[in-house]
Amino acid sequence: MLQNRVDADFQGCISIRQGKTVLFQEARGYSDLPNQTPNTAETRFATASAGKVFVAVGILQLIEKGQLHFEDTIGTLLAMDWRQIDPGITVRQLLTHTSGIPDYFDESVMDEYAELWRDYPNYKIRSNADLLPLFLEKPMLYPKGERFQYNNTGFVVLGLILEKVSGVPFDVFLMEHVFLPAGMNSTGYYELDRLPARCANSYIWDETRQEYYTNIYSVDVKGTGAGGAFTTVGDIERFWSALLSHRLLSQEMTLQMLSRHSGAGNSNYGYGIWLKKDGENGYSPYFQGSDPGVSFVSAFLPRQGISITMVSNFGNDVWSIMRKVRAELDSTGS
Repeated sequence: MLQNRVDADFQGCISIRQGKTVLFQEARGYSDLPNQTPNTAETRFATASAGKVFVAVGILQLIEKGQLHFEDTIGTLLAMDWRQIDPGITVRQLLTHTSGIPDYFDESVMDEYAELWRDYPNYKIRSNADLLPLFLEKPMLYPKGERFQYNNTGFVVLGLILEKVSGVPFDVFLMEHVFLPAGMNSTGYYELDRLPARCANSYIWDETRQEYYTNIYSVDVKGTGAGGAFTTVGDIERFWSALLSHRLLSQEMTLQMLSRHSGAGNSNYGYGIWLKKDGENGYSPYFQGSDPGVSFVSAFLPRQGISITMVSNFGNDVWSIMRKVRAELDSTGS
């Protein structure tokens, strides 16, 4: 039984769908803890780095329209002083985390995202450009194209490119060209001090005081190309449907997006999306995000035609639950 795979203390929402059939859906915990407002399937949750997949779709749409090319470079696309950063980094390298661009939040070095805001107030981060001071003066991590290394800055730059090419803020572009066409009417990039209705607060556990506190001083005030969208589990299912039925990209470009371009072993990557080995030659795509108080993962299982979406606004371990659920579905042949 799928419900037995969910940890008893889980707080958030889980939805598992096969076509038009909901196999399992459950919401637990609170979107507003002090007022004990329950989480529901209609609650909008923060998703951290999961938003990279939306930015990737937007970039690929511009490429399909001929307004952008995989081999275009940041130096030609964005007129600024790149300091020590190689202006020859390409759009393709940004999409595949092979650019070597300095990462403002290098997860191989820094443990907590909240560390960023000790010297640079998080309330200043309301656009992609607001993050420039956090990486422009840093050296390259490695020569462009040398290897795969997950990189947040790369998608901030892709957000800047979306804005430059389209002439509108990246979140406006994504709303008009990704969210609304997919029927994702409850998805968007919102400022933490101006959240609309049905948005969950995200909570962090304070070991010293033995209580929860919100993450409003631990993350960007508003999401960027690196992540930060708010969405519902239903909207994520609509995203999978729109992407895989080629309503967002052509069949050929969708195939390219979901093909392996970088990474190795258990860390394979397409364009803005992770790929898990599935069978002899196939992959199942997934995207994920983690911030203080936020954990999110959503996967599509091609052989079963099943989407699984899990999000917690208490930072619960959705990945261990995902592994147990996938094992259950594999064992039952669903």
